[in-house]
Amino acid sequence: MKGKVWKYGDNVNTDVIFAGKYTYAIMPPEEMAKHALEDLDPEFAENVRPGDVVVAGKNFGCGSSREQAAACLKYAGVQAVVARSFARIYYRNAINLGLPVLQSAEAADALKAGDEVEIDFAAGKIRASDGREFGFPPFPDSVLGIIEAGGLIEYTKKKL
Repeated sequence: MKGKVWKYGDNVNTDVIFAGKYTYAIMPPEEMAKHALEDLDPEFAENVRPGDVVVAGKNFGCGSSREQAAACLKYAGVQAVVARSFARIYYRNAINLGLPVLQSAEAADALKAGDEVEIDFAAGKIRASDGREFGFPPFPDSVLGIIEAGGLIEYTKKKL
């Protein structure tokens, strides 16, 4: 899948990914997607397309442990988040929901907003449309299985 890069900086916290004021509201996935990154980039939710990629600096997803911060990006159609580093809980929440989170300092530094990229999860490669390639540690088979299944719950159902 190919997508456009949405570029952000360091310490993008869960409150700007999915605002705390929505945390306790029960809403369907398509409604969650409408609020993705609204406090950081008000145009994101309206303009993001399936396959797009969020690229950020260090400590992406810091802050609270809310799952909605990963879920809203997945439901908005984001194919992956690429960053220099991730907050531990955000990383785990994203994988559990089937949203790939890729640590690549080289890609995070080099990619620009609007770049077109394609990601090969099995090979650990991010390819920009201009020919640049960036690596990331390929997922272990178990994590790749969770992502391919669409999340930990679906993966577990298939294993039972």
